[in-house]
Amino acid sequence: MARKLRVQYPGAVYHVMNRGDRREPIYADDQDRLLFLDTLAEACEKTDWQVHAWCLMSNHFHLVSETPRGNLVHGMQWLLGVYTNRFNHWAEPRRNSKAAALHGIHGSRQTFNLSETRS
Repeated sequence: MARKLRVQYPGAVYHVMNRGDRREPIYADDQDRLLFLDTLAEACEKTDWQVHAWCLMSNHFHLVSETPRGNLVHGMQWLLGVYTNRFNHWAEPRRNSKAAALHGIHGSRQTFNLSETRS
């Protein structure tokens, strides 16, 4: 069965969740978490995303992100692909990481109780 199309438009806000393949850990240590956050920062620069909240768990992560250009899918493909490649390069002696399916909940700024962004 085909996946439902993702709703994408400029200014959309999403609660994005992604977990490791077979629910395996996606971070081996704090250095891997920093690698993910650095990669996320690069993704934000490339996509103009505004991340309002994030939570890194051992085998998954959550983001509340606003997409001013309506480019969630393209940005997540870049983020997950680049992080996985970097992780596998640095963690090769430890093990390989593969990203599982991306889950996202679409909403508005009000849905996620976001106030105006302050400079």
